[in-house]
Amino acid sequence: MPSEPTALDRLVGPTGLPTLGLELPLDNDWGETRLRTDRADGRPFGVPDLSEHARLAQLADDLGFAALWVRDVPLYDPVQFGDAGSVFETFTHLGHLAAITERAVLGTGAVVLPLRQPWLVAKAAATVDVLSGGRFVLGLASGDRPVEYPLFGLDFHARGAAFREGVEILRAAWARRSPGEGIDLPDLGLTADRRLEVLPKPTGSTIPIAIAGSAQQPAEWIAENADASLNYPRQLGALRKKTAEWRQLTGSAAKPYLTPMQLDLLDDPTAEATPLRLGVRTGRLALIEQLRAMGELGVAHVSFNIRPGDRPAEDVLEELAHEVLPHFPTS
Repeated sequence: MPSEPTALDRLVGPTGLPTLGLELPLDNDWGETRLRTDRADGRPFGVPDLSEHARLAQLADDLGFAALWVRDVPLYDPVQFGDAGSVFETFTHLGHLAAITERAVLGTGAVVLPLRQPWLVAKAAATVDVLSGGRFVLGLASGDRPVEYPLFGLDFHARGAAFREGVEILRAAWARRSPGEGIDLPDLGLTADRRLEVLPKPTGSTIPIAIAGSAQQPAEWIAENADASLNYPRQLGALRKKTAEWRQLTGSAAKPYLTPMQLDLLDDPTAEATPLRLGVRTGRLALIEQLRAMGELGVAHVSFNIRPGDRPAEDVLEELAHEVLPHFPTS
C-alpha cells in the first residue's frame, strides 16, 4: 500500500516545473522608497513591518502559493548583518501559521540546529507537523553568525559535529517503535529498554528535513541524511553544475532541490531580468522564463523573498498569483 504524500512531496510538481512559495515576512522594506522613508523616520534597516503579517499570510495561502517559509534569526545584528529575518520566534510563529492557514506547506529556511536543544526541536517540529495536518518541512542550517555562538555558551567551530548529532537525535525522536521499546541512542547513554519517547509523533513516519547549504558537512553526508537540498540561487550555468552534482549524489532517491530567491517584481511585465544579490529584478514574463529554465535544471521549488521590491506587497502577491502561478504546478 503506497504511503501518504509528505509535505515535501507536495513541493515537487509532476511536470518538472517548480512549485512556487514565499519567504516571510511579506514586506518590501528593502526597496528604495521604503529605505528612504525608514531613514527619514529613524527606523532601523532590516526590521520589517509586521502589522499585516497574519492577513498577508492568509492571503498568500488563499492565492495558492505552495509554501510559506520562515527564518531563524535568534539575535538582530544591525552591525554585521542588518536583517532581523522573520522577527518572530520560529516555532511560535509556525504554530500561529498552522492555525491561520489551510493548504500551504510550512517550512523553515532554516533552523540553526546547533544553537537549539535537539530534543526540544524534535518536539516543537512534531507539534507543528501535527497542528498543521502534516504540512511541515524542517529546514536546518549550521548557522553563519559567529557572534551568536559564545552567547549561547557554544563553540562556533564545533557546530558541524553538533549538527550531525542533532540530526541523529531528531530522526530517533520521531521514529515509531514497537510497544515496550523507547528511543535507542547508546552513544548518548539511552537504550530502548528505558522506554523514553518524544511526543507527539509526526503525522507520517518522519518529518522531511531540508539541509541548507553545506551545514559544515561533506556533500555525501547531506545527500544521505537530508530529504532535500535547500540552496541559494545561482546563475543558470552555476546552477546546472550544482543540481547535476545533487542528482549524482542522491542517485535513484531523486531527492528534491529547493531554492529561495530574492525577487524585485517590476511593474512592467516586459522588463528584462537583471541580477540582484541572491535573486533577480525583473518583469513577470522574464521571471516565468527563468523559472522554467530552473525547473529544466532540476529545481523543484522556488520561494520568493519580496523584500527588495518597491511595490506594495499585496500588489506583488496578486500579480504573481494571477499571472505567474498558473504556469506552474500547485501543491
